Amino acid sequence: MKPAPIGYVRATSLAHALDLLAEGDGEEKVLAGGQSLVASLNLRLIESPNLIDINGIENLRGIAEDGDIVRVGALTRHCELMASDIIARHVPILAEAAPLIAHAAIRTRGTIGGSVANADPAAELPACVVALDATIVLASKADGERRVMASDFFLGLFETARRDDELLVAIEFPKIKSGERQSIRELVRRSGDYALAGLAIAGPTDAPRLVFFGVGDAPVVAANAMAILAGGGSVDEAALALEDDLDPADDINGSAGYKKHISRVLLKRALSGDRQSDAA
Repeated sequence: MKPAPIGYVRATSLAHALDLLAEGDGEEKVLAGGQSLVASLNLRLIESPNLIDINGIENLRGIAEDGDIVRVGALTRHCELMASDIIARHVPILAEAAPLIAHAAIRTRGTIGGSVANADPAAELPACVVALDATIVLASKADGERRVMASDFFLGLFETARRDDELLVAIEFPKIKSGERQSIRELVRRSGDYALAGLAIAGPTDAPRLVFFGVGDAPVVAANAMAILAGGGSVDEAALALEDDLDPADDINGSAGYKKHISRVLLKRALSGDRQSDAA
């Protein structure tokens, strides 16, 4: 299929992009990497939007350290996360997650800001930013910058706390500390597919933050399992607690029971250090 007629404007600066969003009617779509947006346009899941192309805004790119924080610009490509020494040293889960995203051609165009703003519940990066307790930096013409904790940003299926007049400009990650761990696991049918279920882990080794993806309408924080681990409980006990933490729906990928089973297996493998293949 081909998209319906669309409006298009290329923003020349951040101020220009924010002006366009402020003057719009709420139907504007921001074009960054476009790896999800263009597919939605071609399938006509989005009808006749006005596109604001932000690819020319250089100050939305880049990875930089700022004390205990690593700030990643919204236009940073997935392949740049893979190649960055700063990311490898200070936010290693992003370097581990990026190669899991689709295929190489998509990783050269897809952006971290686009992935997070799109809020696909089966995507890796939204779960990572929640697991890391990252801060989403939004900007608007009316209010300037606004910061939202990742745990408050994802509201539901493809729904976030970003207002229509706001642009996601950066994500701020705390640097990993001594005694902490970061890792991501997922189960896929084939390399490059969306995960049937996945798990992002970050924080103290004995009490990590557990965030599942592909098993709900948004990243799911496994609060009961986390409490068991923090209280000194076993991995098996934490895995059993996922029965109350997760409420996946039946779909073409499998039943709710199957997805819970996969999630328990991923949790046990991740926390036991089992690195066997997770291909289905």
